[in-house]
Amino acid sequence: MVSQKEKGYKFKALHERPGCFVIPNPWDMGTARILTNLGFEALASTSAGLAFSLGRRDREGALSREETLANARAIVSATDLPVSADLENGFSDMPEGVSETIALAAQAGLAGGSIEDATGRPDRPIYELELARDRVKAAVEEARKLAFPFLVTARAENFLYGRADLKDTIQRLQQYQEAGADVLYAPGLKSKEDIVTVVRSVDRPVNVIMGLQGVALTLQELEAIGVKRVSVGSALSRAAFGAFLKAAREIKEQGSFHFAEAAIPFDELNRTF
Repeated sequence: MVSQKEKGYKFKALHERPGCFVIPNPWDMGTARILTNLGFEALASTSAGLAFSLGRRDREGALSREETLANARAIVSATDLPVSADLENGFSDMPEGVSETIALAAQAGLAGGSIEDATGRPDRPIYELELARDRVKAAVEEARKLAFPFLVTARAENFLYGRADLKDTIQRLQQYQEAGADVLYAPGLKSKEDIVTVVRSVDRPVNVIMGLQGVALTLQELEAIGVKRVSVGSALSRAAFGAFLKAAREIKEQGSFHFAEAAIPFDELNRTF
């Protein structure tokens, strides 16, 4: 077994070496083992993928902190790779609550976690900048108390909440950088130009999400413009649900079972697990 300390240093090293790497997003133990066996170097949980697997809509508050950390522990137990968790908004408005979430995330065996600046309230979807910065600072301060590297990813959520304000997004990321965040992330950026602008405006590794409709950048293109890390959010879970739905519809609407020809062979899946 690889120790949590070893995982922490490995995760840190991935962000310090040249080039770009992919951190795919499993939502349970089985998908974590599949991705590990494929040779990926690190994993990140997906709150949307977990919510979907539990039959819930993906929205703020859909998952409790206890459910999120239980899922993280399950994924950590299924792999020797470093795992970073989607910790949503830290499950608290206040810095003290975010700090507590980071401490609990470390106890769950994680090598990192992300904190977003979305409030979960439709009337005020994004935290005011000062509070948002203080929340990131609290997360970082808690992480620095640990005996191993625990990377804090700070997320600027503007583009996911209809606020396509690149200037404000960059200002937020810069403030999160000053607060000590290890990785910066603005989910929802779709144009190469916007991604380039973000990468050039900060001095931290930048995570970019791919697997979105209307975005067709390759890993090589992202590496060329300075992106350090690429995640796919809920895309793998949606792809899995898409195949499931297509197969179920064939049965219901056509009364046929041709989908089985494209299904992974039983023995192959058994060997993976």
